[in-house]
Amino acid sequence: MRVVTWNVNSVRARLPRLLELLGAHEPDLVCLQELKCAEEAFPAEALAEAGYTAPRLCGGRWAGVAVLARRDAEVDDVRSGLPGEARPEEARWVEAVVDGWRVASVYVPNGREPASPTFADKLVFLEAMRERLAADDAPDLVAGDLNVARDDADVWDAEAFVGATHVTGEERERLAALLDTGYLDAYRRLHPDEPQFTWWDYRAGAFPRNHGMRIDYHLLAERHGRRLTACGIDRDFRKGPKPSDHAPLLAELDAS
Repeated sequence: MRVVTWNVNSVRARLPRLLELLGAHEPDLVCLQELKCAEEAFPAEALAEAGYTAPRLCGGRWAGVAVLARRDAEVDDVRSGLPGEARPEEARWVEAVVDGWRVASVYVPNGREPASPTFADKLVFLEAMRERLAADDAPDLVAGDLNVARDDADVWDAEAFVGATHVTGEERERLAALLDTGYLDAYRRLHPDEPQFTWWDYRAGAFPRNHGMRIDYHLLAERHGRRLTACGIDRDFRKGPKPSDHAPLLAELDAS
């Protein structure tokens, strides 16, 4: 089973690239973040023509998440929103059972500045995630943009981030707490010593200089750890026409 997570930074603007990704990788599941569209503007018809259904939670011009599944997959028990999050209107969590696998797509708040109210909301969201992942019916896989760099190896220059979000002790402690509920970081499990990034700023030539961060994750329940066979980043989708500022993260799972 091939699973992709990708913060598309506007599904309408990135639709040609998304269709390209579906054709190139033929994933079974795709978790999308930052749809940035209202429900009526979501490109459901184009995705259906490509062979995918799309349980989703749209949030207007900001946020929005979706789980794309192959048209012939059995999809049920769709749940929208994360119990305990500070601002449910921001549309940051959706989950569904796809062919027996409960999968969640998540877009954690950015946090902006450590002293800001939005940072406090981010910590609340991460705490709500921990509660969900500790539940008896927790997802088998949570994939998305967590807006946290797990440690200094996940940023291009730790000194450049001093005093900024994404790298604070509060955020990293909460990410560690997510893993402690019984999840593994799929990329790090297979590449413990290979720094790679999933996000690069559009400005200042960040991508060609590889000034990025690893903030997108596949969090796989430890009980499925033996099924993880590959995990990698497709940098080609950060190149070319109208790229997102994120690259897709792919994982291969033995679904048997």
